[in-house]
Amino acid sequence: MDLRAVFFDVGNTLIFPHPSVSEVCREVLAAAGHDHDLQAIESYMPLVDAYYEERYAEDDAFWTSEDRTSSVWVGMYSLLCRELGIEGEALDIARRVYEEFGRPDRWALYGDVLPAFTRLRARGIAVGIISNWDSRLRGLLEGLGLGTLLGDVVASAEVGLHKPDPRIFRLACERLGVEPGQAAHVGDHHYADYLGASALGMTAVLIDRHGVDADHGVLPIGTLDVLDEVLGI
Repeated sequence: MDLRAVFFDVGNTLIFPHPSVSEVCREVLAAAGHDHDLQAIESYMPLVDAYYEERYAEDDAFWTSEDRTSSVWVGMYSLLCRELGIEGEALDIARRVYEEFGRPDRWALYGDVLPAFTRLRARGIAVGIISNWDSRLRGLLEGLGLGTLLGDVVASAEVGLHKPDPRIFRLACERLGVEPGQAAHVGDHHYADYLGASALGMTAVLIDRHGVDADHGVLPIGTLDVLDEVLGI
């Protein structure tokens, strides 16, 4: 394969919440005058996650709109507030949590990201981003030190397309001037990342950072340290 570009998903592929979603929520709640034990907040996270999964299953196209994307996240954190007994301020606090996650210091890079990007660039292979994310993504990645290593950033809410729609993958390839057969995509979501990229003829690589036992018939990698070997470069 004449590999000319490798695209990456972002959340759970390149970055993770820092220090954690629960801790960020605890800090925002405390600043609003609501002190809650971290363990209590964490106990409600399965409900918050389930809220997201339900919205995603109902209509994953919310990722194509800035307003719809933010409304889902605000809905998640509003639910957390209500479970903690906070009603009147729930929406305001939820919006503050959403705003916090637009800050680079609320995220951290996995340790294998910069070395992998550096190796690809050294081989003359372009690095790009294709992510279901809002318009804050480019600034966030720049703040995390990836700006100079990226050829392009395609965020779903900016372009009105979302993964797994093959059109967002095609757009990303066009913007870097490569054919789908000359590109690979690495992501953690079988439906959005693996199937979406494969549908366009890109080489798809599934990554599992957390040892999730999911049987998709695809063997994931656990780290970007082995990406070169998997891609045969």
